[in-house]
Amino acid sequence: MTLITTNAALKAFCDTLTDCPYITVDTEFMRERTYYAKLCLIQISGPDREAVGVDVLAGEEELDLSPIWELFANQNIMKVFHAARQDLEIIYQLSGTLPAPLFDTQIAAMVCGYGDQVGYEALVNDICKAKADKSSQFTDWSHRPLSQKQVTYALNDVIFLKDIYHSLKNRLDKKGRGDWVLEETNNLLDPALYQFPPREAWQRLKLRSPKARDLAVLRELAQWREEEAQKKDVPRGRILKDETLLDLTYQKPRTESELARIRGVSPDMAKGKFGKLILDAMERGIAVPDSECPVVAVKDPLPQRLTPVLEMLKMLLRIQASENDVAPRLIADSETLENYVRDPKSAPTLTNGWRAEIFGTEAEAMMKGQTALSLSNGKIQKIKIS
Repeated sequence: MTLITTNAALKAFCDTLTDCPYITVDTEFMRERTYYAKLCLIQISGPDREAVGVDVLAGEEELDLSPIWELFANQNIMKVFHAARQDLEIIYQLSGTLPAPLFDTQIAAMVCGYGDQVGYEALVNDICKAKADKSSQFTDWSHRPLSQKQVTYALNDVIFLKDIYHSLKNRLDKKGRGDWVLEETNNLLDPALYQFPPREAWQRLKLRSPKARDLAVLRELAQWREEEAQKKDVPRGRILKDETLLDLTYQKPRTESELARIRGVSPDMAKGKFGKLILDAMERGIAVPDSECPVVAVKDPLPQRLTPVLEMLKMLLRIQASENDVAPRLIADSETLENYVRDPKSAPTLTNGWRAEIFGTEAEAMMKGQTALSLSNGKIQKIKIS
C-alpha cells in the first residue's frame, strides 16, 4: 500500500491507469473549520492495480493534480465512487470539471434490492463478506503524518469498492438495468449542483410566514454573509448564525443601538465595521422596489378528495418497489407523488423511462380504476378490475 507525495510519482501512477476499463475513487477531506472543503487525500485503484493514496498535504512538494483530472476526463475509463456527491463537489471545486463516465455504487445498490441510500459498510459486509473498519471515519485527515491505521482504512475503501462494483454491475447487466443507473448518475454531473451563487443563498433559509419585504432583506443579508464566508474561507455560521440572520430579517434594525439588541450581535460588533456591513445590507434590502422583491411560491394544500388517492399511490409505490427490488425513494418522493395526483403531466419522470415501466403504468391503471388494492391473508396486493 502506497502513498504518493511527489509529482513524478503521481504522473507515473496515473500513466499506468490510462488503459484501465475502470478505476475506483474516494477522497478524504475536512470542512468543519472552512467554507470550502479541504482536500487531504485521494485514494485510487484499478483492476489488478495497487491501491494508492495521493497525499495532497504531505508537504514534500506542492502536488500538481492535473494528471488525476486528466484521468477523470478520460471517457474510456469508468470512474467508480460510493455516494459520490461530496467527492464530486470537492473535485469540481478544485478542477472545474466532473469525472465522467461515472458509476455510483450507492445508486446501483438502490436498484439491486439494497434499499434506500445503503451505506458502504453494509455493501462490504454483504458482497465482500468482510467487516469494514470504520474506526478512522472521523479522524483529522489534515494532520500529518498519517498513521498506518489511517492509510489502511483509506485505501481499503477503494480496494473493497472493486468487488462491489463488479458484483453490482453483474446484477445490473442480468436485470438489464445498467441504463437506469447511468441515467441517475448522470444527474450528478450537472455543474449547477456544485455552484453556490451568493445571490441565491437566502433560499436555504426558512422564514415563518414570509412577506416580500422580509425576503428582500434576507436575500441581501444572506448574500453578504455568503460572500464574507467565501472570502475568509470560514463556515457561514462563523460570520453570523442562521438564527441571528433570521432575527435580523424580522427585526430590521436601522441603527447601531438597534443592531446591538439583536441576539448574536454584541455592542462592539454593532459599532464596528462588521455592524456597518450588516446595516448596509439591511438598507439595500429595505430599498428594493416592491416589484423586485423575491416571491416564494406557495403551493395550495392538496384537496381533501385527493388525499386518499395519494395514500393509495404511496402503498402502490411500496408494492412495486418491493416486487422490483428498487428503493421506493429512487422511483418517486412524496412531492413527485403529490404532483402526479394533482396532474400526471406535472410528474414526467413517472410517465417516461424506467420509472414508467415499473410504476407509472400501474399508477395510471389505478387512477383509471383498472387496478385496485386488496387485503388477503394480511398482505396488500394488486387486483385487476375488468
